[in-house]
This record gives sequence, C-alpha cells and structure tokens, in this order.
Amino acid sequence: MPRDKSESHVKVNQAIKDEFLEKGYEDASIRSIGARAGMTSAGLYRHYTDKAAMFDAIVSPLVTDIRNWTERHIRQKYEMVARNKAGEQLFGETIMDLIKNVILPRKEEFRLLLNGSKGTKYEHFVHDFVMENQKEYMRALSFFREQGYAVHDVGEGEIHMLLSAYLTACFEPIVHEEDDEKILRYLDTLEEFFMPGWLKIMGMK
Repeated sequence: MPRDKSESHVKVNQAIKDEFLEKGYEDASIRSIGARAGMTSAGLYRHYTDKAAMFDAIVSPLVTDIRNWTERHIRQKYEMVARNKAGEQLFGETIMDLIKNVILPRKEEFRLLLNGSKGTKYEHFVHDFVMENQKEYMRALSFFREQGYAVHDVGEGEIHMLLSAYLTACFEPIVHEEDDEKILRYLDTLEEFFMPGWLKIMGMK
C-alpha cells in the first residue's frame, strides 16, 4: 500500500508505469524510477515499501476488476438458466465484453500484466486465468447437462486446450496493437470464429 498520498503520488505512479513498461519488472530499478519521478530512492520509499509493491499498485486494480467481472458474469449466467433463459441469450455477454469494457481502457496495465510481470506473483496470470475458467466451465457443463441441454461430451483436457487458444487469441490484439479501432475489429472477428463452437459444446446449436 502507498505510504504517501501527496500530490506527487500521481507523478510517482506514472514514473513506475513507464519504467515497467519499458523494462519489465525484473530489469526495472528503483533508482531509475526515482529519476523519472524527479526524486531520490529514499523519496520513493515514502510512497511504496519496495519494487513489488510498486508493480502491484499498477496492475492489482485491473486484476481485481477482471476477477470481479468474471464472478459477476458467472453468477449472472446461472441466474439466467434458473429463470429458463436459453440459447444464445446466455452468451449475450461474453469475454469480449470484459476485454472491451474492463481491459481495453487500461491496455498499458494489461500489457504489463502479460509481458512485464516476470518475477512477480502475476507472472503466470494467463495460465492461472485459464485454469480458473476451465474449472468453472466444467462445472457449467455438468449443470447445463442436468438442465436438459444436449451438452457435448468433452474432457477437461480438451476444454483446457480450447480455453488456452481462445483467451490467448483474445488477448493478443491488446498486447500488440495500439489502434483501438483495429483491436475492436479483431475482437469481432475472433467472436464470430469462436462463438459457434462454444454454443455447440454447450448444446445450444
């Protein structure tokens, strides 16, 4: 947590983000961050206890919002099934909405999360996110089957492979493309490609 919330805190955070974006966590240095912020290393420690806390301050709000969105999304889908909402309505909101509404507005932080987090607790974020979604997806398949949907017989290994491919593809435009308009176009293409397959697996096609 930041120790100092003075007017210089915004400047410090920008210096931290710029340093990590340029060098990644492992190669970033406290001295260099201080130089960017126009202060000494000792001055930086009035804001954050160490380099790990600095990185956490930049990416943790985004990670929290991603997880909150995912939890709400999952809860919403089960509630829709309980209300007998069926078919494509269940996919009215998808991972694309998470990307467009939560991730895209903070694409620099997301790039840090994916490309600059080696050596931090976020180093395996994508893998961990896949595993979390894989576990939930398998539970959803069982639930939908119990509700009478013609769910396809797919194993956990297959779901892992599909989710890994899907999420990696969805994140790719954010990581490598600067133009938001192009990113949105790429995401629309990916949704058109993947969504029929997900609907088929869930027994909705």
